[in-house]
Parts: sequence; C-alpha cells; structure tokens
Amino acid sequence: MKLPFHIVEMLKRKSGNGLRQPSDCELLSLDIASKTGVRLGATTLKRLVGFAVDEREPHASTLDAIARYLGYAHWDELAAVDDEGNSDFEAPDGEIRSADLQVGDEVEITYLPDRRVVLSYLGDHRYRVVQSEHSKLLAGDEVEVLGFVLHHPLLALQVWRGGTPLGQFTAGRVSGLSSVKRIGVTS
Repeated sequence: MKLPFHIVEMLKRKSGNGLRQPSDCELLSLDIASKTGVRLGATTLKRLVGFAVDEREPHASTLDAIARYLGYAHWDELAAVDDEGNSDFEAPDGEIRSADLQVGDEVEITYLPDRRVVLSYLGDHRYRVVQSEHSKLLAGDEVEVLGFVLHHPLLALQVWRGGTPLGQFTAGRVSGLSSVKRIGVTS
C-alpha cells in the first residue's frame, strides 16, 4: 500500500525531509521514533511513500504511529482528511491552530473531570504551561502541540519537564477537550 499523496506531503513537511531518495526513509524512521516512541522500519516507510512497490497492507499500529506523528489521534482520523474537501485557510469554531498564533498568545483548555490548563505560545508549535489544575501537566512544562480541537483529545507530540523529554502525552482521551479558547492574545 502506498500512502495518499497528500499524506506523503504532510510527512515531508513535518519531518523537513524531502523524501527524495530511499535512504531518506532512514531519517524519517528516526524522526518518527523520536516523536512517537514507535520505531517504524525504513523498509516499511519505503513501501508507504512509494520507493518500493508492495501491495501488502501495513499493520494498523504502523498507520496509527504515522497519524500520531502528524498530530492526529489515530489513523482513522487522519484517513478522514482528504486532499480535496477538508481544506480551509480559516480554523473552524472550536479549533485553535498553533500556526495561527503569535508568540505570547495564551490558550486555555479544559477537559473532564475537572482539568484546566493555560499554555503560553513559544513559537514553532511549542508552549509553556503557565497554569495547571488537576492535570498531569505541570506549570513550567513545555509541550509540542499542532493545535487544539474542541471535543477531540489533546495530543502533545512531546513534553519536556525541566528540559528532560518525557514523551508523548494525551489529555481528554475519552471525551476530548471540553473547552478551547484564546486568552491574553498579543497584538
């Protein structure tokens, strides 16, 4: 199975790797492992991006790892995004994209049962937790997040505490985020 063109393009953008030759899949494999904790073989990635012809279906866990790497909770969510009908320049209501923020903007999220987190945007999809109530994220933690979507889980691609990487973090895994809002917007 070869991944759809727009998903391969998403992999190129996320990794900063043009995937111009088969050996580039080694670097992509390392980047996926560093961001998700899941090691996908370079040979598997070569098949998925089209360097090797193979019609075998990849394991669901492989597709889920690619989805998580790209900022989606799982493959079904990523697969639902097609290149034609899910595109828009404006974020829909209930969604805040990191790419639309300025350094210093703050985002407040809540999720069940009684969690509240306020994050300050640092740039390059990174945030510092400035307030945390009843969450495993602590004030001072830094997180890498592509965006926040109401009623969807928060996926932090990486969490750093005191400069030490802790790995990926998911909040609101069952019911998603209860509220998402920009506060303290810089001009």
